[in-house]
Amino acid sequence: MKLQELSPAPGSVRESKRIGRGHGSGQGKTAGKGHKGQKARAGRGMQIGFEGGQMPLQRRIPKRGFVNIFATTYATINVAALNAFEDGAVVDVEAMKNAGLVKKTYDGVKVLANGTLTKKLTVKAAAYSEAAKAKIEAAGGKAEVI
Repeated sequence: MKLQELSPAPGSVRESKRIGRGHGSGQGKTAGKGHKGQKARAGRGMQIGFEGGQMPLQRRIPKRGFVNIFATTYATINVAALNAFEDGAVVDVEAMKNAGLVKKTYDGVKVLANGTLTKKLTVKAAAYSEAAKAKIEAAGGKAEVI
């Protein structure tokens, strides 16, 4: 193979659409912009959410409450889901991700107490509910906070 023999993959390179080059091109006269109006004019178009001068939806709807930007959000998992692991296993965030129990970890994983745990596991997570911690320890396992 030589440098002059290289070419792009078939179908990856298209010719650019030549707009406003006469009737025969199919994109002549109004150049695909229709007749008059704001969208036919030159310059910057309208921003997302623009409603023709009407008060936009995001400004019409009232704001309510308070959003704490410093709040911690946890990915939650129930104790019953931990039965997917083998007896005596060490369950950390990576193991949960690999098993498909957690998709996004956010600020960490919190274990909740829904269901029962039948296996002895060492669970490593960011947070636990009191009942979840009790269930893990009752099954003979350990609940470690990362």
